[in-house]
Amino acid sequence: MDREGNGSIGEAWRAFWTSRVAVWAAGLLGVLWLGQAPGAETFDPTGVTRPFSRFADLLLAPAARWDAVWYLSIADDGYSSAADHAKAAFYPLYPLLAKVVGWLFGSALLGGLVVSLACFFGALVLLHKLARIELGERDARTTILLVAFFPSAFFFSAVYAESLFLLLSVGTLLAARQGRWAAAGAVGALAALTRNSGVILLLPVLLLFLYGPRADREAAGGGPWWKPRYAITPQILWLALIPLGLVAFLVYIGIVLGDPFAPFSAQELWGRHLVPLGGIWDGARAAWLGLRQIVHGESTPVYFGEAGGDPFSVAGQNLMLFGFLVFALVALVGALRRLPLAYGAYALVALVTTLSYPVDAQPLMSLPRFVLVLFPLQMWLARWLGERGDRGSERAIAISAVLLGLMTAQFARWGFVA
Repeated sequence: MDREGNGSIGEAWRAFWTSRVAVWAAGLLGVLWLGQAPGAETFDPTGVTRPFSRFADLLLAPAARWDAVWYLSIADDGYSSAADHAKAAFYPLYPLLAKVVGWLFGSALLGGLVVSLACFFGALVLLHKLARIELGERDARTTILLVAFFPSAFFFSAVYAESLFLLLSVGTLLAARQGRWAAAGAVGALAALTRNSGVILLLPVLLLFLYGPRADREAAGGGPWWKPRYAITPQILWLALIPLGLVAFLVYIGIVLGDPFAPFSAQELWGRHLVPLGGIWDGARAAWLGLRQIVHGESTPVYFGEAGGDPFSVAGQNLMLFGFLVFALVALVGALRRLPLAYGAYALVALVTTLSYPVDAQPLMSLPRFVLVLFPLQMWLARWLGERGDRGSERAIAISAVLLGLMTAQFARWGFVA
């Protein structure tokens, strides 16, 4: 392996182990100090997240919460009946890998944990390589640290599909950037089998094919800005593999559940409705009402009645989610201005899609998880911080690490954070 490859592995390993130690320490401390949130067992009535002894289940607390129940249920039983339409919102590649690896360990939970950790490490290696191409060595190091210590980065070691999706999405763009179009199409197809936003990778790969930058050939000079800088060749057909990944899942789910569009209609079962960019307005409104609740200092009246539950807890969550929205929008503008078009376009379409399916009870629900894997945002932030010196990068990573610890502690005790 060349020096650059060894360098990426070394940098990724440091970001990997330091961030995961922080996640596990914060998660275990949260459970031991604060205890489980009230009614925690009702979120997992069949006990798929607690199959071992009390001590072993405690050690796995930072990994097995909330949507892990759904992934483990699919790993154990598949999409077994018409009653499982809600499961169709969860794409199949991650639970399949958890099941296969879990066969070696005798537990899908352990299999999912191994898959998440291995994919996260691999994703950091590939992201360092990609960021080094676009940003240089120093900012590449900052990029993977910002990703590893992002406030919601505990999902990368949880039984969730985030680490797998990050690995595949970074791998797709890295392959395209290097001009390996068959690999880009194949890996993109796997991403489309991992998450509903995976098919969006077709856009940045197509932009890299037509406009670059790409390493496999020289760009043509001259012409208007909209004219492709690279000739269209038969290699572009490899890109058709990406949507085929989604088509394969729709065919499969149509056979199993009798409805090939169940992954889309399942969004309504989770309270999501199509309102183009509605998450921006609704999220801002929820945050404003949350601020009013906190300033008011009383639980009555309830200013954001759509949610239910403790009004101060709801207010705090809506303000936190709006903070992630502000970061995402600022970083998106930066990515569009400072990174090659393909990166900014990918983040733009992915974010627009997310913000167009708000949840009535909490408009920006899951936004920290969706923003987590939009690595062009962290690439831009690394470049912006790098232009302001090393101290700015160190402070940003330190602040992010503190937020990561707080959110992990809440997540591990079955407190809802994203």
